[in-house]
Amino acid sequence: MPTYLVLSAGVCTAFLAGDLFNLFVGFEVLLAASFVLLTIGASEDRVRAGISYVLVSMVSSLIFLIGIALVYAATGTLNMAELALRLDDISTGTRTALFAVLLVAFGIKAAVFPLSTWLPDSYPTAPAPVTAVFAGLLTKVGVYAIIRAHSLLFPGGELDNVLLVAGLLTMIIGILGAIAQSDIKRLLSFTLVSHIGYMVFGVALANQLGMSGAIYYVAHHIVVQTTLFLVVGLIERQAGASTLQRLGGLAAASPVLAFVFVVPALNLGGIPPFSGFIGKVALLEAGAENGSVLAWILVAGGVVTSLLTLYVVARVWTKAFWRARADAPEGHLAGAAPAVLLDDIEDIEFADRDSVGRMPVGMLAPTGALIAVGLALTVAAGPIFSYSERAAAEVLDRGQYISAVLGGDPR
Repeated sequence: MPTYLVLSAGVCTAFLAGDLFNLFVGFEVLLAASFVLLTIGASEDRVRAGISYVLVSMVSSLIFLIGIALVYAATGTLNMAELALRLDDISTGTRTALFAVLLVAFGIKAAVFPLSTWLPDSYPTAPAPVTAVFAGLLTKVGVYAIIRAHSLLFPGGELDNVLLVAGLLTMIIGILGAIAQSDIKRLLSFTLVSHIGYMVFGVALANQLGMSGAIYYVAHHIVVQTTLFLVVGLIERQAGASTLQRLGGLAAASPVLAFVFVVPALNLGGIPPFSGFIGKVALLEAGAENGSVLAWILVAGGVVTSLLTLYVVARVWTKAFWRARADAPEGHLAGAAPAVLLDDIEDIEFADRDSVGRMPVGMLAPTGALIAVGLALTVAAGPIFSYSERAAAEVLDRGQYISAVLGGDPR
């Protein structure tokens, strides 16, 4: 719990930062806490994944620090409001180079392709509650940093096409990776990467509808992806495994578990009238409003990704919930001793493995609460999307921020 509070402090610091160095400090605080949470239990797989995660995080932080040094050398300040004014006075080539360095650092943290390969190898090894927090929060801090840099510091659009291509590749490569997985945790990790592409798509369009769609989609994705990773923890408790080869018959064994899976799964797939559908429609409409050839390609890619996401979650449903467990390739292990059945599940202590088949209320209640929040995003979509539109207007109108920080007329 103390480590989780440190993680929360780092996230809040990053969101509240008014200069690049404090943003860097916020990233480092949350990363230091995430190193501990990722390796809880110190099993071989977790330590191996933790080493990779630490190395990638350190490379990202080093690039960010280099970017901060370059920005300071070019402008003489790190205050974001002052940077917004001073960056306008330097050459376009220098601005583009500075933005590119920061985008690489933020792209690694946000898991934007091709800087996302670390995530599917790191997140699935952590305990389900830790993975849920990571999936909901950490990559979104990277997306937030991209939004701040793109809208406030570098609004000229020099790298918008690069961001659009990165968003398209993130969507397509991520969902294709999910299709190839048999472990539900790894599958959800790839869908996490894939749907980061929608957010990058909205940011890169640089219009109000695209930004509001991205903001709404961030809120939707935090809730839905966190819920699904918590559901995986419940599946492990109920069935003793998270691989599709061993799973089957869960709908009959636990209708409650089937319900808590199918609602966020359909939401992630973008089935109307869920919030996932609303967010995707807004982003696709923003792409059509942009009207460029690349934007239309992104619209087509977004539709294809949504359909493939629905295929992925339907595949999990049919294999883990609908078919009989005896039909699973490794379904015979259902009758094995808990220690044998759970040999690949490290976040359930051996002393607790006799409780397999019973889902603790302490795990089920937060999952149900998040499902309710996800449904609230659908029921109250009108007011919430209106709020995201106002937020997008303020994000894109950087003069308000500059005048609030520096005072006077920002021009």
